[in-house]
Formats: sequence, C-alpha cells, structure tokens
Amino acid sequence: MTTVTLKKIEYMKLKREANAYRNIKMHLFESLVQDPVDGVIQDFAQTKLYSKAFLQDLERGLRRSSFGLLAKVKSLK
Repeated sequence: MTTVTLKKIEYMKLKREANAYRNIKMHLFESLVQDPVDGVIQDFAQTKLYSKAFLQDLERGLRRSSFGLLAKVKSLK
C-alpha cells in the first residue's frame, strides 16, 4: 500500500468535495425513486413473464436494498 501525504487544507477541500458529490448523488437517486416496492412488484407480475419465486425474491431484495429503504422513508412523509 502506498502512503500519500496531503496538506491539511487540500485534505479538507477533497473531503468537502466528496461530501458534496455524495449529497448530489443521494438527491438524484431520491428523485428517481418514486414507486413503492409493492408497485414495482405488481408491474413485474402483470407482465406474466416472471415466476412467483422470482417475484418473491425480487421483493425481498428490493425491501432490503437502499431502494426499499428510500421508498419506505418517502411513504412516511
């Protein structure tokens, strides 16, 4: 592993920029996530292309993911 030495002012600038990008990414993701997990599962089920096991697995995965957590928070607002 290589060690990199930065001036404190450079480190603080990089840290601020990283936090700004993180905030932008989160707000962008929030604007894209609109549907609750149940709605997404219903959309998949209506196509009749997916097995019941797949739909159950998809629902479980979505509920555990950041998508499901964010959808849950949005439904509380």
